[in-house]
Amino acid sequence: MNTANDTHSKAIGYILWIFGFTGSHRFYYGRPVTGTIWFFTLGLLGIGWLIDLFLIPGMDREADLRFRAGRVNYSVAWVLLTFLGLFGVHRMYIGKWLTGILYLCTAGLFGIGYLYDFWTLNDQVTVVNSSG
Repeated sequence: MNTANDTHSKAIGYILWIFGFTGSHRFYYGRPVTGTIWFFTLGLLGIGWLIDLFLIPGMDREADLRFRAGRVNYSVAWVLLTFLGLFGVHRMYIGKWLTGILYLCTAGLFGIGYLYDFWTLNDQVTVVNSSG
């Protein structure tokens, strides 16, 4: 594997997999549709969650091919989103200060922006990494 484009971490993927019945590891690897399905079905009643234990290395490889490495680290952005997303810290980290402050003052635009970022954070980081 070309480590120059190692955008996602298997370790973070497995840590998020522990909470995988919420779909968090699938969002991290750029699979928002199945992440949402996992969220509403508790990891397909636990069966999909268990199968994902073996699928994470493949999801990691695909994410490394799909997304672009650069100055913003995907794993850091995802940890900030997961644990401090309602405060906009992840947005400030990727350089979106105005919306980060807006999230800070509105609890992630009342939670809706927070959920939007679960769907789009990988693409947001890729755009920032592509621009310089």
